[in-house]
Amino acid sequence: MATVLVTGATGFVGGRLAPVLIEAGHAVRAMTRHPEGYDGPGEAVRGDVHDPGSLAEALEGVDVAVYLVHSLDDDDFERKDADAARGFGLAAAACGVRQIVYLGGLGAEDGDLSPHLRSRRECEHLLGEAGVPVTAMRAAVVVGHGGISWELTRQLVKNLPAMVVPKWAETPTQPIGIDDAIAYLAAVVDEPEALGRTFEIGGADVVTYLEMMQQASEEMHGRRIPVRTVPVLTPRLSSRWIALVTDVDTTTAANLIESMSTEVVVTDHAIDRVVPRDVLTYREAVRRALAEADA
Repeated sequence: MATVLVTGATGFVGGRLAPVLIEAGHAVRAMTRHPEGYDGPGEAVRGDVHDPGSLAEALEGVDVAVYLVHSLDDDDFERKDADAARGFGLAAAACGVRQIVYLGGLGAEDGDLSPHLRSRRECEHLLGEAGVPVTAMRAAVVVGHGGISWELTRQLVKNLPAMVVPKWAETPTQPIGIDDAIAYLAAVVDEPEALGRTFEIGGADVVTYLEMMQQASEEMHGRRIPVRTVPVLTPRLSSRWIALVTDVDTTTAANLIESMSTEVVVTDHAIDRVVPRDVLTYREAVRRALAEADA
């Protein structure tokens, strides 16, 4: 078994991944800027990806590092995330880390990626620039209680009796339930077949963002929310509207919405040979998210 450093250990994904890794027999270090306040599983260690000098101690003796940090709430997130990924990769190489596992975003290599997806792709490369093999797990929307993308959907459906949506709402996507995403991430940790490889992960069905909202409405209210599609509604206008009816901040909303005009579906099924798994449908993932919120 490996010693695994989980960055973003208090976040939506990291907080769920750490206990699964421990259950699998790994020794987990939970990296956080405030270890004195950490009460989750694993050994709390101080570290900040935006402060390279803090990383050496956190990474000392680590076999595998799971990188789950993004800065979507910052207008300058592309530069910040690039600097952080480059610095983390250098520190990991200096400390002898043998694998970095990174959760990135789907989207065709030759496609017109949004700044958000382009940044995710850039981080994949920068993390491995110093020589540590990177296992990149590319996903679309991750559905689960507490996730920003799911919260955006849930609150829109909860708070609006009807909705006007732009053309991007008809873009196909392949959302994945948080339980499936965690299972995939845990399975590639210290897995020789996964070293230096990129995997695309998704749920059981391909839906549009409009269908996601409709299915969520059916599960929450027992009916479909009335929706009208309009040809023009810019990401910035959409984000301001979203900020009025949800608690997702305008900057984060704008960065997410810009990605919604890009088709993000699984086209490479190599993960099925390394980690065979029956995954949830979007509707099943929604039911689990709602049940967890009510628990």
